[in-house]
Amino acid sequence: MTTTHSALQRFYSVIPAGGIGSRLWPLSRADAPKFLHDLSGSGQSLLRDTWERLAPLSGEQRIMVVTGRAHRAAVEEQLPTLADHNVVLESEPRDSTAAIALAAAILERREPGVIIGSFAADHVITNPERFRAAVAQAVEVADAGYIATIGITPTDAAVGFGYIRCAQPLEIDGAPAALQVTNFVEKPDLDTARSYLAAGNYLWNAGMFITRADKLLEHLGASEPELLAGVLELAEAWDTPRRGEVVDQVWPNLKKIAIDYSVAEPAAAAGALAVIPGDFDWDDVGDFASIAKLHSAGRGTDLAILGKNARVLADSSSGIVVSQSKRVISLIGVSDIVVVDTPDALLVTTSEHAQRVKSVVDALRAGGSGDVL
Repeated sequence: MTTTHSALQRFYSVIPAGGIGSRLWPLSRADAPKFLHDLSGSGQSLLRDTWERLAPLSGEQRIMVVTGRAHRAAVEEQLPTLADHNVVLESEPRDSTAAIALAAAILERREPGVIIGSFAADHVITNPERFRAAVAQAVEVADAGYIATIGITPTDAAVGFGYIRCAQPLEIDGAPAALQVTNFVEKPDLDTARSYLAAGNYLWNAGMFITRADKLLEHLGASEPELLAGVLELAEAWDTPRRGEVVDQVWPNLKKIAIDYSVAEPAAAAGALAVIPGDFDWDDVGDFASIAKLHSAGRGTDLAILGKNARVLADSSSGIVVSQSKRVISLIGVSDIVVVDTPDALLVTTSEHAQRVKSVVDALRAGGSGDVL
């Protein structure tokens, strides 16, 4: 067993920065996705916040970003110290397995035995020191051969998250909080989520996976052998002049599947998944209701206002207003309202229905209104 110090020396951070955040339309668009916005009030984008959380763990030269070709300029502008060889560009979205597995395969070829951690670019995490302490424990768990994840104590029966069923302690040196995972369920229905909350031994899946790269690829090969074969073909050509040719040929044919289904669930069934309970505040800012809650400190009577030049007049109203126009927005006697005003699109809904914004995006796409997406 290696020591904590040597395990962390082999650690590489991976930031998948993809997806448009369709539940945050019309603020989040294909050309300006969620992770490029300041949704936390920190004064910088969620992507930059993620980078600054990870840099003390792995060092800036050991952070890889996987993003779309269209976002390269914006990503590099926000992360000026990101090394060129650590930029992995997707020609089109293929979901999280392809993105994370390709990063793992590239890094394993460059540095056999590397431990990687995948952390979404669009989450809000406070208590960064506690976050880094949890990741350090997860690195030890990964070094012992497990797929490690970090779980969050549920505050309600949310159906938008995966759930991790925790069992006995693993007793791994350097990871006193590590627990065996016996079940990993992605986005259960409401009744099931309520039963998990009542049971008390479930954590939310925060979408963070820490593992030896070779172990991730091994588990992927067991569940999705064709996908693994494509990823390995890409990685073999990545640092050669053949990269562009192979990417254009292989990438569009990779199966679209979330890593939760391709790796986490099968690993849990095989007894190879572990979890570190995270004792830090976490929010995936998945919809406008969560952003409102984030900015109002959970007080339902407050109105959150985002936008540098927002002109909002409110009387006896609560919820959230996001303004990117110069229009005056007046709210009188409305509760839990969501108003998102952009130059070419206006969204009005309520916090209760915030998750349904994605259906609007789907309808616009089906109707040929891609110009506003």
